Amino acid sequence: MAKLYRCEICGDAYVGFSPPPNCPFCGAHDEHIKEAGKAEVNFDVELTAKDRANAERALGVEISNAAFYMCAAAQTDDPEGKILFKALGKIEAEHASIWKKILKLETVPTGGDSCHTQNVANLKESHDRETRAINFYRNAAAEADHPRIRQIFEALVDIETDHLHLSEERLK
Repeated sequence: MAKLYRCEICGDAYVGFSPPPNCPFCGAHDEHIKEAGKAEVNFDVELTAKDRANAERALGVEISNAAFYMCAAAQTDDPEGKILFKALGKIEAEHASIWKKILKLETVPTGGDSCHTQNVANLKESHDRETRAINFYRNAAAEADHPRIRQIFEALVDIETDHLHLSEERLK
């Protein structure tokens, strides 16, 4: 019998016979996916100045990466690259939505990042972007004042590491 599951990172619900290995919306690992009634999801967080600054920076990173990936999905010269970049663009946009909720914003601003037409160049830029995001999120998690902010940053480290491995595998 199907059940209702909810991701504790992005808050989105999933209907299935078992929890997925990753959130289909934000990519969070399965330890963050619980039966909906047992999931602890909170976006109403009292932010310190440091947590607010890191959340705002994270929002900018995710907006930028989502725009880059959507551009790459439209312009890359490789059919599989188009599929990969579109999927990554959706996930990064979901990450921006998480920060929108935390920051209590009405909308997520749009990014205007450019990309390349050559798939290899897009993969290399993806690798660089994911590496920068991982390093920032790891540091932001370590210095987070609020446990919920730390939880989100730690989950994003795992998710962005998955993305990094995707680009590394395709660059071989």
